[in-house]
Amino acid sequence: MACRIQIAQLNPLVGDVVGNATRIIDWSVRAREAGADLVVFPELALTGYPPEDLLLRPEFIQRVETALERIRAEVAGITLVLGYPLRALGGLFNVAGVLRDGQVIAEYAKQHLPNYSVFDEKRYFQAGATPTIFTHAGLRFGLSVCEDIWHDGPTRQAAEAGAQILINLNASPFHAGKRTAREALVARRAGDHGLTILYANLVGGQDELVFDGASFVMDRSGQVIARAPGFGEAVLTLDLDDAGIPVNPDPLDSEAPLEDEASIYSALVLGVRDYVRKNGFSGAVLGLSGGVDSALTLAIAVDALGAGQVEAVLMPSRYTADMSNEDALEQARRLEVTTRIIPIEPAFQTFLGMLEPVFAGQPADVTEENIQARCRGVILMAISNKSGRILLTTGNKSEMAVGYATLYGDMAGGFAPIKDVPKMLVYRLARYRNTIAPVIPERVLTRAPSAELRPDQTDQDSLPPYEILDAILRLYIEEDEGIDAIVARGHAADVVRRVTRLVDRNEYKRRQAPPGVRISQRAFGRDRRYPLTSGF
Repeated sequence: MACRIQIAQLNPLVGDVVGNATRIIDWSVRAREAGADLVVFPELALTGYPPEDLLLRPEFIQRVETALERIRAEVAGITLVLGYPLRALGGLFNVAGVLRDGQVIAEYAKQHLPNYSVFDEKRYFQAGATPTIFTHAGLRFGLSVCEDIWHDGPTRQAAEAGAQILINLNASPFHAGKRTAREALVARRAGDHGLTILYANLVGGQDELVFDGASFVMDRSGQVIARAPGFGEAVLTLDLDDAGIPVNPDPLDSEAPLEDEASIYSALVLGVRDYVRKNGFSGAVLGLSGGVDSALTLAIAVDALGAGQVEAVLMPSRYTADMSNEDALEQARRLEVTTRIIPIEPAFQTFLGMLEPVFAGQPADVTEENIQARCRGVILMAISNKSGRILLTTGNKSEMAVGYATLYGDMAGGFAPIKDVPKMLVYRLARYRNTIAPVIPERVLTRAPSAELRPDQTDQDSLPPYEILDAILRLYIEEDEGIDAIVARGHAADVVRRVTRLVDRNEYKRRQAPPGVRISQRAFGRDRRYPLTSGF
């Protein structure tokens, strides 16, 4: 055996350079004690990803440099491959550095800087241009960083420079289907260039992004021979023989990719857990209505934080059906969460009385509906402020798209777990969660959805059926299709025009919405940045 390598699938905290350095040192020491002589950490593991405009602060870069000095001083007897920003040649580079016994023996600068979707690395970094090869245990290793593997050039350069093994450091964010696409791409690189590829991916939630881990080893034929679990910190261990061929990968590290619903649900749980914990909240509170959106959100919150850290608040109005309260209480009982019942009628009546002179002679309309939602928002925010628990909003992507939400009402809150989950997917995820344990009452999954803000209201009073709505929204938002193209797909022209008009006119609402977990290739927020005022 030439060497033993560990891939350290780390969940760093963005900006906590000192804390991240401590964890890198601890993980390196444990790897050495486990018999490894090389340990690989993900892209920008020292700073967390993405550090965004922290990279523009000289003090931040100084902390990185100080932390690197500390790592070099405190880690011996094992080689580290580590991602960090490097200030050099009058610029800043996203690098993979090789540290051994107090020395930096090699550094590779990322060549392809992504500047699309959720990425804007050209704002901060300069691009490298050349391969880097280092020798360890008689084997020749090449380096690349994340986006580099999606382009053939850097892998070809490494192979032509004599690499036998390519180490690719990643901070690759999750979206549905990403893992399959990722492994297929790396398989082509391995097969085309005859390289063993070690793919080390970050894990954890960072604001709207979730990094799913699932680091893996690809042999020279393009077969995955070892894979770390997804959505959690892990260590992947492998041995290389004298020819650089992987031998005896730990079978416990080989996990089949999760199916879509399972992986999406895991991403939502991880995103909520890390947002709450990394931002120092004591737990979460949410409004539980008896509908499917709040039911799914409650299940995610409990799975992320534990039942003891979650509080559910029922806020019935004059329009709330008995079965809504019954189903909400039943789910809370099944999940064993603390529940409060605070009727909004006294507050609603007070507001109507205060506004009576203003509303005199005018019929009731959406204004009165919004007042009810805002009564609930005030109650929930008060509980959040007093308890230190973050308020989770429960709106889904379909609602956010067409503005079917109330500013300062049901949109009030600190984090929106299902903000990027279309309504039909909400139902699929709820049913998936019930396959683990039946925590969501069946009636919640079968009754017609309703905001219950007026008598006998259902969502389809003012929206197309969700099967149709979600299909149009996917084409318009995620695939950038125009109205004519969507109509050509078989959708009614008047419905398409109405839906797209709703999307366009409600950009101002989405700008004021809390962040939420990204699970699609085009989420509201970092992905989709449209002007509030537009004549398009």
